[in-house]
Amino acid sequence: MASKLQQENRAEFKRYKEDVRKEGKPFFPYAIWHDTVMSLVVVAVIIGLAVLWKATSDGTDAGALGPLYADKADPATTNFVPRPDWFFYFLFYLLRIFKWPETVVLGTVGIPTILLILLIGLPFFDRRPERAILRRPVAFVAAILVIISMGTLTWKGATAKENLGAETLALVPEWAKKQGFEGNADAVAGAKLFAESGCMNCHTYLGAGSSNLGAPDLSAEGSKGRGIQWQIDHLTNPSSKTPGSPMPSFAALGADNLKLLATFLEASKGEKK
Repeated sequence: MASKLQQENRAEFKRYKEDVRKEGKPFFPYAIWHDTVMSLVVVAVIIGLAVLWKATSDGTDAGALGPLYADKADPATTNFVPRPDWFFYFLFYLLRIFKWPETVVLGTVGIPTILLILLIGLPFFDRRPERAILRRPVAFVAAILVIISMGTLTWKGATAKENLGAETLALVPEWAKKQGFEGNADAVAGAKLFAESGCMNCHTYLGAGSSNLGAPDLSAEGSKGRGIQWQIDHLTNPSSKTPGSPMPSFAALGADNLKLLATFLEASKGEKK
């Protein structure tokens, strides 16, 4: 014999079915079917546009939907500035406000996480039935401030000008003076490449840079007497000289740039006393 709760549920379901028969159709399967069909149509349109773009465009020659790319990629570039998609510009600009290393955790983890927790918890701690905007001044002002803040940060991030390696590049004259290779034009040029090519993401040099993945300090690399050719071979294929090295190949920089980098490394004998 059905319990009272089961009887009530059955009666409620019966009333629901009668209302659907009189006034409309149930969510399942009608609404789900419509959503599925529409989703398939959207995906089909995207695929069709991608095929049309690829089929009618030949490299830099514009087709029906424009060229595949504007300029060929240059793997030897040292001045490319990677930028995020537009919807991350506000986070991108936060990194300019909260500088590495003392406060960067606030811009990358702290503030976004706090705001996300507040957003997730909003339905739980704000349970008032009132929904009129003018009768909810705190929520209204908070929403306006969030919109203005994200809009401003997004605009600032979109218009921010980058100067890749500017901070480390400014150290090159000091390096040359301390190491004693001011008169060696190739070593100075190699030092500039070193500052611009991302080497200091893993290596340190005269107190600058970051030590990651066990990468050694290169301030006195030249004192090891390895020679220009060894340095070039190592930059081209690091694991050939240091088995198991996680360092990526820099062969894409080209032979001339590799020689400049090698000259700089060999000229780095350690800070002169």
